[in-house]
Amino acid sequence: MEPAHTCFYRSFRMKHILTSFTALAALWMTATFSPPLTAATPLPAVEMSPDGHGFLFAGSDTRFEPWGFNYDRDRHSRLLEDYWLTEWETVAEDFREMKALGANVVRVHLQFGRFFPQPEAPDAASMHQLSRMLTLAEETGLYLDLTGLGCYRKSDVPAWYDALDEAARWRAQAKFWETIAAACARSPAIFCYDLMNEPVVPAGRGHPADWLGPPFGGPGGFCYVQRISTDQAGRAREDIARSWIDTLVIAIHRHDKKHFVTVGLVDWSLDIPGRLYSGFAPDKVATSLDFVCVHLYPRDGKLDEDLATLAAFFKAGKPVVIEETFPLKASMENFENFMSSSRKDAAGWMGFYWGQPPAELDATRSIQDALMEKWLDFFQTHSPRK
Repeated sequence: MEPAHTCFYRSFRMKHILTSFTALAALWMTATFSPPLTAATPLPAVEMSPDGHGFLFAGSDTRFEPWGFNYDRDRHSRLLEDYWLTEWETVAEDFREMKALGANVVRVHLQFGRFFPQPEAPDAASMHQLSRMLTLAEETGLYLDLTGLGCYRKSDVPAWYDALDEAARWRAQAKFWETIAAACARSPAIFCYDLMNEPVVPAGRGHPADWLGPPFGGPGGFCYVQRISTDQAGRAREDIARSWIDTLVIAIHRHDKKHFVTVGLVDWSLDIPGRLYSGFAPDKVATSLDFVCVHLYPRDGKLDEDLATLAAFFKAGKPVVIEETFPLKASMENFENFMSSSRKDAAGWMGFYWGQPPAELDATRSIQDALMEKWLDFFQTHSPRK
């Protein structure tokens, strides 16, 4: 279960599948009236650098540094699938804005229940919109970090899925990833598949015996932490994590062995006695992953400790991407110090974008706007394109 302090520093983040007729109508409207984007130069493939520290554009010595945004919700705390059927131009505009701000990668969070409301086959409308997003990313010159299996809003989780036991749930998750990989394998816009946001292996028997962590108190009441088992059943927590990773990687590789696979880990994934532990120790679970992601929010007065956490992730022997970060718990000066110092071990960084460029933010109206304005100013100033 996620601790209170983790809930606090994530609280800033923030109905159902439309009927077939409504969904088809929405698709027709957006396909007919959304203006085309100007085609960009084809995105080159990205590969591992020989030093194992980061990434290169294929066939060159030019480093690729992931620098981008979590596009996890909009300014109204709506998840992507809440509006991408009827407001596609909003999505397209947001992608153009993120590119203009200096991003080269966007992390998109896909909700399991919107792609598999029923167990038999994927939802056609969601698959169609995913295809449109691939095209949008290619045209805007943005790579995608596709994070899957989201169950961020508990009311959206299908009852059939919630009722599965561990083995059946893993099979459903593998089917999700096999379906996504088959649809995305040929797109040059895929940077990576992120198996799940912040998975956890509980110690002993999960309490309560629920797949999701507690909802957060901020707008949306989202559940970002998800358990991959609810009963340890005498197994080592790392063994459960490795088996789960292997199951999903195999499913992806049935259709796509070209693009990277990773998983988004909480910073409390280090196995340190007396401290909270997710069961996903990076040095013990990274074997089947191409690189490791950590979600790390620097804190005032804790720079050395936060950098030590990052260094421990890097010791797993794979490139490390800071997949979530934000100046929430640190002053802007200390946040900048962390970002600068993190270059020793990190190969990429992703913050947040919720559909409002700096010109639309009112720093005098809310703390959230003020934080976002400072973050976006930093993001533009430090973009690798500068």
